[in-house]
Amino acid sequence: MKYAVLGTGMVGNTIGKRLVSLGHEVKMGSRSADNPKAAAFVAEAGKGASQGTFADAAAHADVIFNCTAGGGSLAALEAAGADNLAGKILIDVSNPLDFSRGFPPSLSVCNTDSLGEQLQRAFPALRVVKALNTVNCLLMVEPARVPGDHVTFVAGNDAAAKAQVQELLREFGWRSILDLGDITMARGLEAYLLLWIRLYGALGTADFNVSLTRAAAAAH
Repeated sequence: MKYAVLGTGMVGNTIGKRLVSLGHEVKMGSRSADNPKAAAFVAEAGKGASQGTFADAAAHADVIFNCTAGGGSLAALEAAGADNLAGKILIDVSNPLDFSRGFPPSLSVCNTDSLGEQLQRAFPALRVVKALNTVNCLLMVEPARVPGDHVTFVAGNDAAAKAQVQELLREFGWRSILDLGDITMARGLEAYLLLWIRLYGALGTADFNVSLTRAAAAAH
């Protein structure tokens, strides 16, 4: 399958390399076609990897990963172009973190809205699925870094898109995937980052995740 990775940071680089290792074609998109970080990704990932602008990458792909910083995600998709995005799946792993007041960050959008919803509203023909934003990028593509049965989440309006994303997550190695519902559920997934950052500080490692346990149904 053909994937686009929008963003040249650690998240995009990690996801892009994993996709190439699984035999997929990946075009990394950025503001300029000759971005040096994208060029380094192509050199390191090898056959199946390429680079271009945001528009080049979106036009190339069947499925698009949004790995841009949350504050720049809307601009990146605008640069990609609505025609290049229409009908495609966008896996949104970004978070609307606001570092304007230092660390720890706050959220630039929260409570009654989310970045995932903003992207879906701005591009209604795009099938946005919020996924993987609640874990570190290394864990996104290698869940076995944390032992045991821990969970990742998906949220979006399109059931078929979510099913396809779940197939890819299983390729990455995820065993427990919980569909939370429509794209408004991105509010909770993005808000979780405020807790994640505190847990990271307390644990001293990004190799952690949550598991869910519920009581057995009461007998009637």
